[in-house]
Amino acid sequence: MDDRCPPAVAPTVVPLAAVLTPPEPALSTALLATAPVALCCLDATQRIRYANRAAERLLGRPATGLLGRPVDAVLPSDVAAAVLTACAEAMSSAGPVAVELPTPGAGARWVELHAWPTPVGPAFAFIDITIRRRAQEAGERARQAAERAGARLALLAAVSAELAGARDVESALGSLARLVVPDLADGCIVTVIDRDGRARDVGSWHADPDRREVVARYAAVRMDTLPETSPVARALRAGTEARESVDSVLGLMPPGPARDLLLALRPESAVVLPLPAGDRPVGVLTLYLDPGRTPDADDLAAAREVADRAGRAVDRVHRASRQAQLAEALQRSLLTEPLSVDGAQLEVRYVPAAEAAQVGGDWYDAFLHPAGDPVLVIGDVAGHDTAAAAEMGQLRGLLRGIAHYSGAGPAEVLRGLDAAMGHMYPGTLATAAIARVERDGTELRWASAGHPPPLVADPDGTVSVLSRGFGDLLLGVDPTTARREFTAPLPLGATVLLYTDGLVERRDRSVDAGVAHLQRQLAELVGLPLDRLCDELLARMLAGVPQDDVALVALRLQPAGRFAGAAG
Repeated sequence: MDDRCPPAVAPTVVPLAAVLTPPEPALSTALLATAPVALCCLDATQRIRYANRAAERLLGRPATGLLGRPVDAVLPSDVAAAVLTACAEAMSSAGPVAVELPTPGAGARWVELHAWPTPVGPAFAFIDITIRRRAQEAGERARQAAERAGARLALLAAVSAELAGARDVESALGSLARLVVPDLADGCIVTVIDRDGRARDVGSWHADPDRREVVARYAAVRMDTLPETSPVARALRAGTEARESVDSVLGLMPPGPARDLLLALRPESAVVLPLPAGDRPVGVLTLYLDPGRTPDADDLAAAREVADRAGRAVDRVHRASRQAQLAEALQRSLLTEPLSVDGAQLEVRYVPAAEAAQVGGDWYDAFLHPAGDPVLVIGDVAGHDTAAAAEMGQLRGLLRGIAHYSGAGPAEVLRGLDAAMGHMYPGTLATAAIARVERDGTELRWASAGHPPPLVADPDGTVSVLSRGFGDLLLGVDPTTARREFTAPLPLGATVLLYTDGLVERRDRSVDAGVAHLQRQLAELVGLPLDRLCDELLARMLAGVPQDDVALVALRLQPAGRFAGAAG
């Protein structure tokens, strides 16, 4: 057996030049002619020198109708201009240029124009990108729809945050117009029916800063001139939703400032949405749309949701207001008019809280002791509702009865009230202070059960705080607790002030700081007549509507000997 290797066979070497040999001219022509991309070439005079079959199909003409003709004679003017610009740029830069264009033929299609330089002139090609373009546009529409949906959700969240818990509903709705512009409209006016049944525009806004003053002036006058047949009047009367052209609204309006301002506002249409509350409207949301703006179904749905939330907020505040009026009427009915005292002036004040739920158990009282001395009482039953107000009335009458029957001093009256509460009103807590003017008006005898201290102001402006902390334990905790009694001298002309904690307590300061502030204000006002002093003191201390009830009783001594007066 021959183990020798067979002789090696030399490999066949193909010259590289043979592999890269350019195709024959006929093959090149066939490749260009049958390419699926529309190809054209221009000569130096910008006439079409070559066009393949795809170009014929795209342009809708045979080659005989294309060759030798100027570009702008076979293409739409805007497309021809783009082709010539791209070809010129390609020749000058010696590089390719690409741009997207609508199809030059019939049909809603898109092409990508490519231009590049050749030795004989610029060439250009159209590549159909309709599928890609439509996918991009669909994606963009989806993105925009998602953004709009997110904006609508953010708007509804902002509206809810603005209206949730709002007690001053008119201020909250006034800012509502700024929230819906520009997402839902170019301009907006918000109308509310107040508790007296009057429709008033409470807020307006416009996306155009130059028209904000115009819409504000229009909102100030339009309700006085809108006819009963106008969309806003119909929405207020019957809760009817409407979308009207502004021209039709102008046709209903009489000549005057309101009509002139609506013309100056220049909206094309208006959408009027009632603010519903049960089976009745409590206001109107008017959206103004400039020419070219048309709300879609989602916009209208969001606007209706805004109107619904606003209507619920108005209804909630109206209900709370009615409850507050009822509770305040109950509380005032339990407070008597101050008695008339010879030798002294007496003033009482009661200011309800801003919130309906805060109407509660603050009370004042003033009556004559069996010995003829004036007795001042201030108290506060724990709780902030009508139940607290009812308990206040019971305790107030009980304290009066104990004081009249026993003839005891302030501390003993508080002890008797505490003992009675343990049997008759278990679970009720209250603070109270009693001050009795004795010795022909030269001495004040007082006691306190967990209440802020009385103040005594001399005619020269010196104000003393009769402070032993907050006095003894509040009422209703331990009826066996010891009750202390204190005395303080009273100069002629002195002013005695008792008050509840709503006058001095704030979220941002302690009661002690509030009492010190009250002491300073009383020192500045002591020279005023007693009625003006009380009014000014409330104005300075409260600076608006209080967050808690406030009651006070003030007595000013006169040099008139023994006190005498009708029992309160």
